[in-house]
Amino acid sequence: MSFINKQYQDNKPMRLDSYLKQLYPSFSRSYIAKSITNKPFKVNQKVAKVSQILHKRDIVSFDSKTFITKKPKEIKLPIVYEDKNVIVIDKPCGIITHSNGAHNDEGSVASFIKPYLNGPMQGDRAGIVHRLDRGTSGIIIAAKNPETLQFLQRQFSSRKVKKTYLAVVQGTLENDQAIINMPIERNPKVPAIFRVGANGKSAITNYRVVSTNGNYTLIELRPETGRTHQIRVHLKAIGHPIVGDNIYGGATNSRLMLHATSLELTMPDNGKQIFNSKPAEIFYELVKN
Repeated sequence: MSFINKQYQDNKPMRLDSYLKQLYPSFSRSYIAKSITNKPFKVNQKVAKVSQILHKRDIVSFDSKTFITKKPKEIKLPIVYEDKNVIVIDKPCGIITHSNGAHNDEGSVASFIKPYLNGPMQGDRAGIVHRLDRGTSGIIIAAKNPETLQFLQRQFSSRKVKKTYLAVVQGTLENDQAIINMPIERNPKVPAIFRVGANGKSAITNYRVVSTNGNYTLIELRPETGRTHQIRVHLKAIGHPIVGDNIYGGATNSRLMLHATSLELTMPDNGKQIFNSKPAEIFYELVKN
């Protein structure tokens, strides 16, 4: 084992996990905390806790191998379209778009597309234009070079991209089609999730009922904005959470019943294009009479 000994030089006291986050900014805070708990981190030769307070001249000791980045596991994802500038993936449910922090060996869309990239594209989010939640399946586009990345990101930020989703929700909606216009903000008590709130950012989702059996309803959704968890938060807010959404009150199911069915946008060389993906049969089976 090769240990590192670092002397804390700041006059202001600081928690050990915060100090290590400064030293290793590419690693997530949760990974650092877990490492301190599981590994022999010491302060002045005594085993340390995550909340250990460092004072000037304290010596922090740990195994240097703790913060070696693991190579992500190799995965294969279905490619819908590819040219010199972009690659379009039909993401399965359960696959993350990109890792959170460098020390993550889970295969992701980002790790899958890495061999396809060219130009100065670095980091664990290289090439990622937009994201789909782990539980959401369907169409996601990535850029192969920095110029295309900026070109596509401008379309998303200016709301010129047309996104269509299918979702199975609980109950029967009062209106066959409607616009949900409710601002979304981060939940201060649970920062990882979101909620409708007056102080939030503008969020607009259009929906249309496709079919229903009274217990469950299949709906088509066209979000005009792209807030994190927007569709999930909006559907919870109107009393019809997505089936399988264990964060926002959905009924228990084997998966989150949300699928990105199509993406329409302008390509760098080929004008406007639409990419489509069929949802799993379970989307239709749940709403059969």
